[in-house]
Amino acid sequence: MTTSEREARIQASRPDTPAISLSIPFVEFVVLIAALMALTALSIDIMLPALPEIASTFGVVRDNDRQLVVILYMVGFAVGQMLFGPLSDRLGRKPVLMTGLAIFILGTLGAILAGTFETLLIARIIQGVGAASPRIIAVAVVRDLYSGRQMARVMSFAMMVFIMIPVFAPSIGQAVVLFGDWHWIFAVLLAMAVLAAVWSGARLPETAGPALGTDRAMTLGKSLMAAILNPQTSGYGVAGGFMFGCLLAYVASAQQVFVGVFGMGEIFPVIFGALASTIAFASFANARLVGRLGMRWVSHWALVAFIGVAVLLAIAAALGVAGFWFFAAAVGVQFFLFGLIAPNFNALAMEPQGHNAGMASSVIGSLGTAIAAVAGGFVGASFDGSIFPITAGFAVCSIIAALIVVYVEGSKGLFGRNRPA
Repeated sequence: MTTSEREARIQASRPDTPAISLSIPFVEFVVLIAALMALTALSIDIMLPALPEIASTFGVVRDNDRQLVVILYMVGFAVGQMLFGPLSDRLGRKPVLMTGLAIFILGTLGAILAGTFETLLIARIIQGVGAASPRIIAVAVVRDLYSGRQMARVMSFAMMVFIMIPVFAPSIGQAVVLFGDWHWIFAVLLAMAVLAAVWSGARLPETAGPALGTDRAMTLGKSLMAAILNPQTSGYGVAGGFMFGCLLAYVASAQQVFVGVFGMGEIFPVIFGALASTIAFASFANARLVGRLGMRWVSHWALVAFIGVAVLLAIAAALGVAGFWFFAAAVGVQFFLFGLIAPNFNALAMEPQGHNAGMASSVIGSLGTAIAAVAGGFVGASFDGSIFPITAGFAVCSIIAALIVVYVEGSKGLFGRNRPA
């Protein structure tokens, strides 16, 4: 019996239980996974209120150059993801997780001590490389333990928890800047990374070997090809990257849009958090819906709705009739729909890779993040004092994602027709 056949038999017999026994309560496991995933988002969102002060400190002239603090972090994140997954398949999840957190801590210390803008950007790249480890390991651990719709449910619960952290991150960053300076923001990230390292080191179970039912991993080349050449894995990974590009474009441009275009000033963090919180509500709804309707039905219909709203908003922006309330309402709806798309796309990409979870998580994460960094960075750099570039970027990225899904599924597989998931 092959590894895939053995895994399929285990999944069929226990679809709603983990492949190995959890040594910690399920709720703690979900919160811990969410915290590891949230470290990446926190490291982006908490920076937003401090970008003007960072630019002032280092004499950055062009406003759009401040976005490099976000974009280059994501570049490092994309590079790091290709390293940690394959290593975790061979060395175990926990040692690789601890190494990545150590790299993140090193980059954070470098940012605190940076004397030039260029040094800060290098430190952000190092931070991004290190942050790839908790993100990749969290997804691999969930796939080690769960499959199919149950994996999508666990990912939805984790996303619901981890979204609440970055929702409040801009407000935390704003408070830190008011009472200190931008260096203290990195001190907060340092404390969070140390906490994550201590917590996961003490409580997270090692899942790499037992979930596979085998002690032998594939060779590096075969492992890479098994992830890249699987149409479902690579297709949904790339499609998810373009959807994540919408989110990254928004994050990179949010401060300029809400403060520069709409004049929201100091209430910007509140608005940012309120809109982002819709993703958490969607994740809760998805956890309840996906078990009954399936990952494809929920995510495909949500993608269709996302495109509809994105096109409508882009047209309104082009005509100059998209005021603050219209823009905020449309983005809130889009974020809710994103919360129905992202965890299911991720679960669908990982679904065929139970025997190859670490490498697959790396490939999916790296591809998706690289695409998101390029797409989001391009849209962010196109900011021209209006909301049209970001609205057009949302429309284009979501349409490309839909075309990829159609290619992967074919007409017969769309919306879950003739497919079990």
